[in-house]
Formats: sequence, structure tokens, C-alpha cells
Amino acid sequence: MKILYLDEVDSTQKYLKKLIQNSTPDLPIAVSSESQTNGIGSRNNSWSGISGNLFLSFALPFKELPNDLKLESASIYFAYLLKETLAESGSKVFIKWPNDFYLNEKKIGGMITTIVEDYLICGVGLNLVAAPQGFEKIDIKIEKKVLLENYFKKVEKKVLWKKVFSKYRLEFHKNNKFFVHVNEKKVSLSNAILEADGSLNIDGERIYSLR
Repeated sequence: MKILYLDEVDSTQKYLKKLIQNSTPDLPIAVSSESQTNGIGSRNNSWSGISGNLFLSFALPFKELPNDLKLESASIYFAYLLKETLAESGSKVFIKWPNDFYLNEKKIGGMITTIVEDYLICGVGLNLVAAPQGFEKIDIKIEKKVLLENYFKKVEKKVLWKKVFSKYRLEFHKNNKFFVHVNEKKVSLSNAILEADGSLNIDGERIYSLR
């Protein structure tokens, strides 16, 4: 994975999309910035942040994805690989369905995925050194370049979705105290059933990740 390191950018996702459109670089490729002024978060929220935190976007052609990965579950898949990378360095981080990184009851980051033509763009924001009010930062110290190097080693292995899902399913109970937004409404995860494709079954309704 080729990684471009920037000092500051409005959005790593926007930067990467323009780069691909204007210069057609070889994929996969990633962009990491020391600071970000107008990042893209879940449900059209912004994800700006404090210098030194992780602001990352990467693009993968479909041919580089595991052959059993459904695109609607890509956020879970790539978020869990990053969670595993952090856990190997001692972090207690877990994934709140479908794309948020949590410690205890506070969010420390998130991941969104976007389909563009025949490739996937993943964007990640993670509080590595400091957190805004109401959020939390990671519980370990880790160099950003080391984290990315270890993470992309996992990505490049193309571990099957079923192997990642089997581990995530064992931790899904940590979601019980939270809720998700469905059609702009808060829906409790206390009775949610995690299906094999990464979707949720809540009171008989199937809910898929849309980010």
C-alpha cells in the first residue's frame, strides 16, 4: 500500500477522490494527514480534529477485496481489522455496529466506506493523542506510521469475511447498551441479532450498514 503523508488537508476522502480522478494513480493507495479541517463523518456529520490524531483514507479496487465480502459489510470488515491491529498493541477498543471505535461508553473514532465505480474508498478518523469534549482517545501509545504499517499488512492478506465475522460476533454483546439511527430514529441494539452478512435483525426487520 502506497501511503501519501500530508501536513494538513480539508478532508482525506475528498483529497483522495480528486487524486484518483485527476491523476489515475495505481491502486491501492492511501492518504494520511497530520490534521484535517473538514472531514466526512457518519450521517453527513463532519469529522475534524486535533493535530496528531489519525486522519486516513485509502482506496482499494474490488479485485483486492476478499471474495466473500459483501460491500455493505465493508465498514465492519475494515474497522475490525484496525481494531485487531490496535488490540495487538494492548488496546481495549471495540467496534460498535457498524463502524464506530469505542472505549467503554465513549467514541474514539469511526470508519466510513464509499463505492466509486469499481473501487472502494475507506475513511478513518481515530483519536490517537487527544479527544474533543464528549469523546475519548485511544488507551495506548502507538506511532502513527507503525499503526498504518501493521494495519495495511492485515488488509493486504485479504482475510476472508467469515473469519473476521466469527471474531466480531463473539464481541457483539458489547453493543447491547447502545443504539443506532434507522431512518433518523434511534433504535436500541439491546435485542439486535447479528446476521452472517453483517446486517442486524431487530424485531424482524433487517438493517444494513449504509456507511
